[in-house]
Amino acid sequence: MKKVLKGCGIVLAVVLVLLIIAGIGIMIFIDRIFPDGNAETLPTSPTVGEDTTLVETGSGAVRGFVRDEIYTYYGIPYAQATERFTPAQPSHWDGVLDAVAYGPIAMQGNTGDNNCQNLNIWTPGVNDGAKRPVMVWLHSGAFSSGSSSGDASTDGTNLAIEGDVVVVSLNHRLNVMGFLDLSAYGEKYQYSGNVGLMDIVMALEWVNENIEAFGGDPENVTIFGESGGGAKVLALMTTPYAQGLFHKGINESGILDSSGITFTPQEISRRVAELTLEKLNIAPENVEELQNIPYSQLTSASDSAMGEVAREYGLELLGQTSMQWLPTIDGDYLPTAPVTEDGFAETGRDIPLMVGTNLAELNGFMAMMVDRSGWDEAETLSQLERTYGDNAQAIADAFASAYPHKALSDALYVDTAHRQPALKLLAHKLMQGGAPVYAYVFTWESPESGGRMLATHGAEIPFVFHNIEYSAMAGTSDEARALEEAMSSAWLAFAKTGNPSTESLEWPAYDLENGATMVFDNEPYVGYHHDRELLDLINPDYPY
Repeated sequence: MKKVLKGCGIVLAVVLVLLIIAGIGIMIFIDRIFPDGNAETLPTSPTVGEDTTLVETGSGAVRGFVRDEIYTYYGIPYAQATERFTPAQPSHWDGVLDAVAYGPIAMQGNTGDNNCQNLNIWTPGVNDGAKRPVMVWLHSGAFSSGSSSGDASTDGTNLAIEGDVVVVSLNHRLNVMGFLDLSAYGEKYQYSGNVGLMDIVMALEWVNENIEAFGGDPENVTIFGESGGGAKVLALMTTPYAQGLFHKGINESGILDSSGITFTPQEISRRVAELTLEKLNIAPENVEELQNIPYSQLTSASDSAMGEVAREYGLELLGQTSMQWLPTIDGDYLPTAPVTEDGFAETGRDIPLMVGTNLAELNGFMAMMVDRSGWDEAETLSQLERTYGDNAQAIADAFASAYPHKALSDALYVDTAHRQPALKLLAHKLMQGGAPVYAYVFTWESPESGGRMLATHGAEIPFVFHNIEYSAMAGTSDEARALEEAMSSAWLAFAKTGNPSTESLEWPAYDLENGATMVFDNEPYVGYHHDRELLDLINPDYPY
């Protein structure tokens, strides 16, 4: 049995690496696309816009529709990409654009379009001069996959209703199309290693220029995202080209040592491009041939190149020799890593930041495969000893101290891969000074799963968006509703003021002395360095 468990563990480790590259858990994906019979699905949008929603933008006139008294616009082109690997250009159109259908998503798998630069807007009012706070959502999927189209859990309707805010989500180029660094092959491709990030900046520029007509305040913009979306928040806090376009940032489970703490040095990104060309039998002087190579061939060659580069440079992703698509640290568009040796990227100095992770993150998907319902204390300690060896009892004691309301068996699945880098990020942002930081850990466990569904990667999203009605896993118990209200209210408060405290939830800023961390569970509470001993026992050599 022990050999079987070990073998399963190896297989699961590989699966988990793939999950973080995708940036979304399998069960969460299924839950969003196929909610159960008790969960509602979003109403369909009309085929033609409503004249009462007509808005004039700098790109042209746009018409949306109204749902639940929220003015809604899908697929507005904020830019257009006419070529691969080059910066997109501002979009313009004649007449009135009916923004009632989602726009194309980034190329991935067998779908998508290089010209995927479009955004969605949910707002309580238009042309009313209200100047509401603006919240711009950056989707998950690392920098490789995902979209902001048709995901019920991130629909902005309820958040706009609850907070009287304007919600925006967007699509941008991903994977090889957004981050293949061809800068060694001519000025045309100077920024090719960051055009996916440039797309997001262009979206923020469009928001800055046009959101007032949609009832938003261009001087009060918060960017927030989960997983890869959280890492995008850090990239935007690092590039000087986004400075002034947003004013607060929220990173939900979007930080690893390999992504978020840092991104890809140009030496490595250029090596990936060099090997990609070699594998496609394209000479450097014929780099233009990449414009017409089928996407499937391009991804096959570049994925192979990335694997080879990971082995050459000894790169690791969650304990495996691997790498993923990331922005390029080129000294210009991305001048440094977000986390520097003695602080944080200068561009982000004055940006208040909220950073949080989930208790189990990717480890939680392992828990789904284990029935722990019959474990007594002896069996639990036996399992802890198999995982943690001689440290088992100390870890059990530290876990009980950190999370006194949790089952001891949950200690088997505590995440350090995201939580410890989050603490490093918080420490370095504090070293820099200039703006407050706030920390949280999401620990809520779904009652819908028979105890197997821990606080996994992405589980907080429907609570943030006030959308648990669309999540079969969250359920709609009184406890879930209360947590939904607490979390979405905190996110809204932070977007409005830079402080997530509400009338019912006092959330102190994090500092190195107190380590104040909001623990989101059935009854949220503030812990003070509550899990530091536990983390240091599980992963004692981590350099903060």
